[in-house]
Order: sequence, then structure tokens, then C-alpha cells
Amino acid sequence: MTIKNVVVIGAGTMGNGIAHTFAQFGYDVTIVDVSTEAVHRGLTAIEQNLNRQVKKGIITEELKIATLERIAPSTSLTEAAVNADLIIEAASENFDIKTSLFKTADAICPPHTIFASNTSSISITSIAAATSRADKFIGMHFFNPVPLMKLCEIVRGFSTSDETYSIIEDLATKLEKTPVSVQDYAGFISNRILMPMINEAVFCLMEGVASAQDIDTVMKLGMNHPMGPLTLADFIGLDVCLSIMEVLHSGLGDDKYRACPLLRKMVAAGCLGRKSGKGFFSYA
Repeated sequence: MTIKNVVVIGAGTMGNGIAHTFAQFGYDVTIVDVSTEAVHRGLTAIEQNLNRQVKKGIITEELKIATLERIAPSTSLTEAAVNADLIIEAASENFDIKTSLFKTADAICPPHTIFASNTSSISITSIAAATSRADKFIGMHFFNPVPLMKLCEIVRGFSTSDETYSIIEDLATKLEKTPVSVQDYAGFISNRILMPMINEAVFCLMEGVASAQDIDTVMKLGMNHPMGPLTLADFIGLDVCLSIMEVLHSGLGDDKYRACPLLRKMVAAGCLGRKSGKGFFSYA
């Protein structure tokens, strides 16, 4: 099977990054979101990121223009999905939202269409069960910023066929990503390891072990991390961190994955990190 037409559901940070990457490597992409404004913000972000690539000499002006020409905007999943070879969902990290979107697409897409979710923690098997094509359902977990980060976790659901896996693994390689094969367990590899570390850093802050700055300094200088766990949490979004911790706790059933009360409190207060202007650090 040859993938030519790709539909990306969600024009947010991950969605527009995924659309950007596919279009840059020659695929025709339709980016779908609930409103014209959301799609426009996504397209604006793509153009700004392409301009940065041109400025840094990573791509040419000609490739930038060609990339933008390959991306079509849409607010209608039913219209966009009709001729899709691959649908990649990058909507909110919410099981009900994801399953609703895939149910809609499942009723419209051709039989050959492969479904992929960019979920960072939710069970691929559970989402796939809401469709009639569990064998053609897989996880493609990209990392932010998608055009720059080389890793892609390829997550096999319980019924994912070897053919589907092979197609998606090959596709990730064509996008110049490094595919890593992952079985369908809560948090996969990346977040099962990363989020408990971030959560423990929040516990250290809550218990007064050290300041946020000092916690991050220890991990940067002592463990050679490019950024500290609390800065990273702000970058990811504290609401996203909390959501993933809840998936880990529920999916693995171990109290070591319980979310720190301070994390819950900050999310309830609307302190979500960079996107809200304040998290463990201020971004006013």
C-alpha cells in the first residue's frame, strides 16, 4: 500500500507539527480542526516554523513554498476523510474525544485507510475497539517539536496487523524519524519513565526539599538533562502531565503512579505552564 493522502486531526502544537512534517516530505495533507480560527492558527504556526527552518538554512525557500502548497485546511472530518490513506489523530488527550473522532472517520474512510493516534499514553487497543478496523489501527507517538525531534514510538494495539506495522514503520523512516517498536501498555516507554520523574520532582517541591530552580539545576548539571523536569513540565503543560499520570495510575494500578497533590492543585488553579503564562516558573 502506498500512502499519498494524509489527514491530520487537530491543528494544535502536535497536529500542526505532524502536518508540517508530512507535507515537507512530499505528502498531501489535510489539517482538520473544529473551527476556521483553530485551523488558521495551525497554518500560521506551520508557516512561522518553516520560516525559521529557512532562516537557519535547514530548508530552501522553494521547499517552504512547496510544503505550504501541499497542506489543505478543513473544518469537516467527513469531507477530509473520504480519500484518506492515513488518518493521524492529534486531538486532546481524552479517550472519549478520540474514540468519537475515529468512529466518525470509520464510517466514511475507504477500507484501506490506516488509523493512527498520536496519543502519548492512552491504550491503542481501547481506542481501536471503537472502530471496525482494529487491524489497521496503530499508535504514532511523535515528540514536540515534531519537525525537529527524531523519535517516533510506533505502538502496536492488540489486533494491529504486521502489515499495518510494517507500513507505518517504513513511513516513519521516510519522514527521517527513528521508529521504536512499543507494545500497548499505559504510557508506552517515554511517558512511563518520564512522567513519574516529573511527578517526583513536584513532590520534592511540595515537600520543601528544594526550590524549583534548584531541583532543575540538579537534574541539568548532575544528570546532564537538557532542561530540568519542572521546566519540562511547564513546556508540556501541567494539565497534560496530570492526565498522563492518571492514565498510568489507572492502567497500571500501582500507587507509585499517583499524581502529586501540588500538581493537581496547580492544574485546578489554571497554572498550566507556558501556555497559561505561569506554572512552576513565570512566563509573563
